[in-house]
Amino acid sequence: MASTPSTMLALGTPASDFTLADASGREYRLTDFAGAPGLVIMFICNHCPYVKHIRKRLAEVAREYTSRGMRFVAINSNDVESYPEDSPARMAEEAKQQGYVFPYLFDETQAVAKAYRAACTPEFYVFDRERQLVYHGQFDAARPGNGAPVTGEDLIAAMDAVLAERPVPPDQKPSLGCNIKWKGGNAPSYD
Repeated sequence: MASTPSTMLALGTPASDFTLADASGREYRLTDFAGAPGLVIMFICNHCPYVKHIRKRLAEVAREYTSRGMRFVAINSNDVESYPEDSPARMAEEAKQQGYVFPYLFDETQAVAKAYRAACTPEFYVFDRERQLVYHGQFDAARPGNGAPVTGEDLIAAMDAVLAERPVPPDQKPSLGCNIKWKGGNAPSYD
């Protein structure tokens, strides 16, 4: 199974605005998450084995931390013509089946993935109250077949720091997963 690391967007980068819809057509914007002490933006999809490996624990973590004030939004930027399992209709099924308590949005143009310099699924970004990037990296060290427990410890540590208004340690490990399925197979160059 080939794997792609995240590109490590610079800490302190402000969250890029977006307007994306879920499978029902409801639109969400970055401003819809204003007022929360922190925001987790994650790039995921349905078919990726790395996402499948963590999705149950991800749903649990999101439920717990939503109750503590964090907000979450998931974005699927894959080319659904080539990967129909990632279509909006299938996204709605996945969200319901997994018990996701967060919006699961479709980035049809892939512009949002490019704005966030996203490279893989899953990929996690944590923004503080001012929507400055304080964490970009992995959920935890678990990967399909590596035997590490799926805990979400890296993401949890970042969210705990945000909620306690403490700095998030700058030593952050890139996420590793399936590459985003770019239209025409043309991955952007993030120089």
